[in-house]
Amino acid sequence: MDIQVHSVHFDADRKLIDFVNQRVEKLELYFDNIILGEVFLKLGNPSDKENKVAEIKLAIPGKELFAKKQCKTFEEAADLACQALKRQVQKHKEKISA
Repeated sequence: MDIQVHSVHFDADRKLIDFVNQRVEKLELYFDNIILGEVFLKLGNPSDKENKVAEIKLAIPGKELFAKKQCKTFEEAADLACQALKRQVQKHKEKISA
């Protein structure tokens, strides 16, 4: 799977990018036919405490899955988005194998 991480309006450090890559790569354990993972890390409204947004889009054959989470840290947002995508991937896998 090819993973692209985009940080919008800020420069993400290597540690954050590596963390996001690890989380998204784990989704291949549940469905090995993922073509592309695209991650957008954005800063939301600066007056909010939970202003870190992670949007993850997965391209799989015949479909695109998407999750968006907003939290206090990018790590937490990415983690929650990956958990949501894990459920979507498992649901899709059940549908195609039925």
